[in-house]
Amino acid sequence: MHSMPVSVLLAPALLLGGCAASGSADSERPAAASTSGRPAEPASDAGAAQEPPVADSVGEAQDPQVDLTPPPLTPEAGRSITGARNILLSFARAIELEEFDQAWAVLSEADQRRWSKAQFAALFSDLSGITVAIAQGTTEGAAGSIYYTAPITITAEDESGRPVRMEGEAVLRRVNDVDGATAAQLRWHFGTLTLDWTH
Repeated sequence: MHSMPVSVLLAPALLLGGCAASGSADSERPAAASTSGRPAEPASDAGAAQEPPVADSVGEAQDPQVDLTPPPLTPEAGRSITGARNILLSFARAIELEEFDQAWAVLSEADQRRWSKAQFAALFSDLSGITVAIAQGTTEGAAGSIYYTAPITITAEDESGRPVRMEGEAVLRRVNDVDGATAAQLRWHFGTLTLDWTH
């Protein structure tokens, strides 16, 4: 698998409150050569009455799960490249906010068989300051379908503060307005995801 350069960086999303608790795994992470930024601190609601936060075992406030379902688009926009990017940006946000179950849920059935939900989350366990960059991709058509391929770079820090980096690409597809296609077939969805540790 070969890596592709990344030209567009997603700004880390603001959490709705408290810091998301990181998962845990015993797998080792390779050292890397450059550091990545950490997500912005959550904004607070000025003047709102708030209950005292409930602390977990490491003293952090627990948050309800954030719904990262891709926002609705018009049918025309949904069939365009905007529709593909819409899914990718929601996928990236889910990883940055450590909502790994939601990121896993949009993968293809083949990739969900390749990585169980727990195995997918373990790719990011013991990492902090996760940032996902998705470059502009390319489209091509084949056999009644259209494909959108975009490079992905994920940077973070391991438990020792060493930078780590993963690179790969996401391929999304949809049926290209073929007569008789269902609404689901006409929508963009994940075809394949590849991710490799580069350092």
